[in-house]
Amino acid sequence: MSLLTRVLCLLALGRPDFDDHWKSLQSDQAFETIRSRSCSILANTITAAIVLLATGGVFVSTASPVSYFNYTSPAPYFLLYISLMLATMAILTSGSSMIHWLHTDRHWTKEQLKLGGYFVISYLLSILTPIFFVAWSLHCLIFAMLIAGFCSHSTIYRVTALWLVTYVVTIGTILMKSMWKYATL
Repeated sequence: MSLLTRVLCLLALGRPDFDDHWKSLQSDQAFETIRSRSCSILANTITAAIVLLATGGVFVSTASPVSYFNYTSPAPYFLLYISLMLATMAILTSGSSMIHWLHTDRHWTKEQLKLGGYFVISYLLSILTPIFFVAWSLHCLIFAMLIAGFCSHSTIYRVTALWLVTYVVTIGTILMKSMWKYATL
């Protein structure tokens, strides 16, 4: 199994291989458990995307209430629009993946996954793509606020933005180490 497939399995299924998931396709009850878990993940992704869409929409449609935190300058405003676009894409892809999951059956899924290659990757990406869109939308929203904070004339906003950068780098480092650990098992 390639490194890409192992990482996608880890992100989509919570395990670095496809073996346990393949076993779940052998019975109807286990498949229903997988289907309900996947639909729950996709529903939560839609909820997160809607929150990001509403938050980004508020920032884009209103002016800053204080003069020293201007998020309507070009760079933050552009990132806010990108965040809105990615949140909308997350809602659309998550909805279409949920429709796919609700109308698929165990036998068809099993036959498609036996073919391997493209079908396995598209199967895993049907769960991960909306999550990636939500994650990138959140990143754009955070970076827009960071840029607005660093461009602020207030020391409090600059210190808060610096703390947020430190926090994001620390969490990113921890996640990368854990992903590398599980991908190389």
